[in-house]
Amino acid sequence: MKPTDTSEFINSLNAGVFAQQVGRALSDVAAGVVEHGKKGKLSITFELSQIGESNQVKINHKLDFTQPTKRGSKREDTALDTPMYVTANGLELFQTDPTAQMFTREEAPVIAREV
Repeated sequence: MKPTDTSEFINSLNAGVFAQQVGRALSDVAAGVVEHGKKGKLSITFELSQIGESNQVKINHKLDFTQPTKRGSKREDTALDTPMYVTANGLELFQTDPTAQMFTREEAPVIAREV
């Protein structure tokens, strides 16, 4: 099995929303660290479990961060699930290319007529 493409994997979680949340959290925590001179923290956790007896896994992805503020800190966390397939190319959102042609021209159930 090939290694999973990490950037594609992160961008597939929750239809790309998770990647945006991570970017926003990184920016907010970094801004708080610079502005207040205190440490911040950002944690990403992945928990994988098999879906039934298939070659799919449910990926629970959790983002937890603490942003320093003037008089303390602000904490937020979010967690959701995304199903993915385990393929020869690593973890993928789709097992096959969802936009590929289902049938070749010869296998088409209805043959186009020539005019």
